Amino acid sequence: MARKKENLTAALKKYFGFDKFKGDQEAIVQNVLDGNNTFVLMPTGGGKSLCYQLPSLLMEGTAIVISPLIALMKNQVDVISSMSEEGTAHYLNSSLNKAAIDQVKADIQAGKTKLLYVAPESLTKEENVEFLKQAKISFYAIDEAHCISEWGHDFRPEYRRIRPIINEIGNAPVIALTATATDKVRTDIKKNLGIMDAKEFKSSFNRSNLYYEVRAKTDNVDKDIIRFIKQNPGKSGIIYCLSRKKVEELAEILKANDIKAAAYHAGLESTLRSETQDAFLMEEIDVIVATIAFGMGIDKPDVRFVIHYDIPKSLEGYYQETGRAGRDGGEGRCITFYSRKDLQKLDKFMEGKPVAEQDIGRQLLAETAAYAETSVCRRKMLLHYFGEEYTQDNCHNCDNCLHPKTEVEAKDLLVIVLNTIHALKENFRMDYVVDFVTGHETEEILAHKHQNHELFGAGEEYDQKLWNPVIQQAILAGYLKKDIENYGLLKLTAAGKKFAKKPESFKIVEDNEFREDYEGSNEHEATISALDQTLSAMLKDLRKKVSKKLDRPPYVIFQDVSIEQMATDFPVTLDELKNIQGVGEGKVKQPYAKDFVNLIKRYCEENEIERQADLRVRTVAKKSILKVKIIQAIDRQIALDDIATAQGLDFDELLNEVEAIVYSGTKLNIDYFLDEVMDEDHIDDIYDYFSESETDSLEDAIEELGSECTEDEIRLVRIKFISEMAN
Repeated sequence: MARKKENLTAALKKYFGFDKFKGDQEAIVQNVLDGNNTFVLMPTGGGKSLCYQLPSLLMEGTAIVISPLIALMKNQVDVISSMSEEGTAHYLNSSLNKAAIDQVKADIQAGKTKLLYVAPESLTKEENVEFLKQAKISFYAIDEAHCISEWGHDFRPEYRRIRPIINEIGNAPVIALTATATDKVRTDIKKNLGIMDAKEFKSSFNRSNLYYEVRAKTDNVDKDIIRFIKQNPGKSGIIYCLSRKKVEELAEILKANDIKAAAYHAGLESTLRSETQDAFLMEEIDVIVATIAFGMGIDKPDVRFVIHYDIPKSLEGYYQETGRAGRDGGEGRCITFYSRKDLQKLDKFMEGKPVAEQDIGRQLLAETAAYAETSVCRRKMLLHYFGEEYTQDNCHNCDNCLHPKTEVEAKDLLVIVLNTIHALKENFRMDYVVDFVTGHETEEILAHKHQNHELFGAGEEYDQKLWNPVIQQAILAGYLKKDIENYGLLKLTAAGKKFAKKPESFKIVEDNEFREDYEGSNEHEATISALDQTLSAMLKDLRKKVSKKLDRPPYVIFQDVSIEQMATDFPVTLDELKNIQGVGEGKVKQPYAKDFVNLIKRYCEENEIERQADLRVRTVAKKSILKVKIIQAIDRQIALDDIATAQGLDFDELLNEVEAIVYSGTKLNIDYFLDEVMDEDHIDDIYDYFSESETDSLEDAIEELGSECTEDEIRLVRIKFISEMAN
């Protein structure tokens, strides 16, 4: 059913209003019209859907489009139905009632339906198979075809049943389409669909308009995200989180900071999900916080940023999700927050899965970690993963290219690696090779008795952190390759063998280093780098004056941590002061609080400091309920150890909470408890110590009083002292 080129262009104009095809679209459409099996690898935003929509309108019968995305089906059916009076588009999935299903079937029988979208689960239902056997099928389109492969980022077992069902319904040409597939996944797809003869159309994966950046994930990640969104007002964005809990928490925090945001995940009611999608499309919402369930099939061309709150499980998933940005060719910023702790969590999730699945998952995770930590061009790394070579040295649109690291000579290290892989008969993975060259006697190395090999430890004199980048960058340079089908074993290429015999200069950039202690670290530690030392000194002077005037130690006025955060965040109103660590309603009501904000305001004006109000992030109080319960229980004079038990806390944890309450300015009377557990002389001695001390340091107090008093006793009296003197 071949058609001439000009006729296809006329059909494109007639149905879609476009004057010309993009990339390989025309050749793909022609191949389908010629009745051939077709494989299409085209990045998100490249125009995949047109490759099956146009031929369906030009051919006799009904084209079946198998897709896992119900949102996409509805969206595309509406689009096609509005374009064409000659052909109807329908979908068949679990969202339809019986009357709607009967209408779909009637239109197919009458020959009206040109395009039928089916979820894989619906396709396998016996009554649907029996019905479709009677229909004239023009071709089958398998969208999101990577779902067939266990190596794909979104494997769905039901996709494995597609070929047997096609055989049952009736043979017709197949077009498989995906936006992300490595060579391994591509082979998997063709094998499973029985289309090894398919003509392949592979578009470039390079989305030159997308900017890629990986940032260290610290305790301040929420603040970083809010700052970024406030610096990009009115722009549409998606933030991906791995857990539904985090999605909901972050959406609430964004809303509390006056950002038009909503949560989206599969656990929400379908009507709420639809309303959220529509609100995002209609720009009533600027930011969607979502699990990976969101965005597939949502045709919003002007998403300006995609943020990964958590590192994705695979580079395919990452590419697919970042691909939602800048589909109109305009700005698209892709920012990922990375911590090795997140990687460990993802690894832990795999425990209990079949060994083969764990192995695949860990290899995919290792590739993601290598991408996050590398200092080479991110575009080069991504494209290489998808089997495409990026020849430019600098893409000028990723963090590593905009802030390049100094190169170091690694010729000798590469020679050691190449010789080691050759000596180990190309039979081991990267982590094993690194352990071998650095002389680490791991269980696996001891099991192979490789600790006795003459090359064992050949690279132990070199900095250990150089070996991963040497191997990764040797793969990029074509000296090594990973045998993905065979557990990711490292193999020498012809160029690698040649290099080992005749080495030449090989320069690498060291990997980026990421903090590993973001969890549980003190929030002010991460912001301390922005501390204004001059203002900090001025605030401490003011604190000293106030303390002399009130005859109280300086720390009962404001703790050091509060002063440091004031000199970092510049609060100039009492409302803003409340967001400072260790400052609550009680502190703000103190007469001296106004003196501190006035000093900061004056300092900002005199030094022309441009404050970023978005830095003072309003958090959604998780602990406010616990705080209220503790205050109420103390008011009712319930013993502190009983309060701890009732709230499921250790006594130590309860004291932490009570300290936070009194330090932030709330007065608590715990005399009833002190009188029960301590004698009066002990209480007076500790109280007098804090009255005269320049510091509230627990360590100093223990050193001074430890022989007479326990740590808990010192903490309890310190709580009494702070409550009475500071509040």
